[in-house]
Amino acid sequence: MVSAALDISNRIRYYHYISGVLVRQQKDPWCSQCKAFANSICDVKEGMTAFELDRSDDLQHAPAELLNLLNEAGNALAVSTPPVDAKGQKKEGNCKMPEGVCFVKLSKKVIDLI
Repeated sequence: MVSAALDISNRIRYYHYISGVLVRQQKDPWCSQCKAFANSICDVKEGMTAFELDRSDDLQHAPAELLNLLNEAGNALAVSTPPVDAKGQKKEGNCKMPEGVCFVKLSKKVIDLI
C-alpha cells in the first residue's frame, strides 16, 4: 500500500510531467491538431483540478519543492489550449506512428500506474 505522502508526491510529479508533454506537443505539427491531444488537455486539466480539491488538506502539508512543481504544472496547463476542430491525425493519414502508439496517450497512461 502506498502512503498518502508518497501518493501525493507521485501525483504532483505526474502532473508536472504531463503538463510538459502537453506544452511541447502543442508545437508538434500533428499532435497539436489531433483529437487525442485535445481530449488529453481537457482530461488532464480536470484531473488536476479534482486532485487539488480532493487532496487540499494534504497539499497544505506538502514540501515546498512539490508545491512549486504543482504550481508550474498549473501554469503550463493554463496556457495549453485544445485545438479547434481537431481531427484524429492517424485517421486523417498524417500521423505515421505505429498502431497503438501515441505520444500523448502513452504519457497520459502513467497516472494509471501510480
